[in-house]
Amino acid sequence: MSEKIVQTAGRNQLGTFAPMFAHLNDDVLFGEVWNENAIDVKTKCVITVVSLMASGITDSSLTYHLQNAKAHGVTKEEIAAIITHATMYVGWPKGWAVFRLAKEVWNEEVPELSEKDKYQNTIFFPIGAPNDAFARYFIGQSYLTPISTEQVPIYNVTFEPGCRNNWHIHHAKNNGGQMLICVGGRGFYQEWGKEAVPMVPGTVVNIPTDVKHWHGAAQDSWFSHLAIEVPGEESSNEWLEAVDDAEYLKIQ
Repeated sequence: MSEKIVQTAGRNQLGTFAPMFAHLNDDVLFGEVWNENAIDVKTKCVITVVSLMASGITDSSLTYHLQNAKAHGVTKEEIAAIITHATMYVGWPKGWAVFRLAKEVWNEEVPELSEKDKYQNTIFFPIGAPNDAFARYFIGQSYLTPISTEQVPIYNVTFEPGCRNNWHIHHAKNNGGQMLICVGGRGFYQEWGKEAVPMVPGTVVNIPTDVKHWHGAAQDSWFSHLAIEVPGEESSNEWLEAVDDAEYLKIQ
């Protein structure tokens, strides 16, 4: 028979302020539900971790339940598989957050995340490699990764804060142009002679051919968009002057 689970946190922290809540926490949740014998405690630990993860709770309560899972036999390999499996259903950012707590609980050193890594954890598509081939057409650092190279070319372009590309024009004899879909952070799209358009996740911009424009991150935010190349006949890009610093700062 497994050891009876006893919890006193409710009464210790809320016994006089909320005695009913303390009773439900200590006597019902832990006293009855956690001691119910239909499923073992290890399984209950796993269910609880996944439930908190799905709810986006990554505070001390999740740390406690990760510690409880470890104490009841959940191994490092098992918790890694559990979090990975749950991530497929509840979301990538939640998986990253729980993994950081789990690594601490299972006594793994957690390296400090760079700003790039922190931002990567908030978006679905990979940031990719430095966009060196087009660096001369950007102010600041950008990154590029292909999402699709068949049928319709799609690339995820990521801009560090303050990064933007030069004014440029998409040319084509027939059809052509580009679509942008923001997938992370905050940025801007601007056509020559028009006001800048703010871009946040979900914003879609359609860029016709022969329109002078630029796009890039806000000064204080990373920014990612999918760049979808619209098929066209004899397509080409014409890169022009950089976006003036003073004009860029005005739109923030």
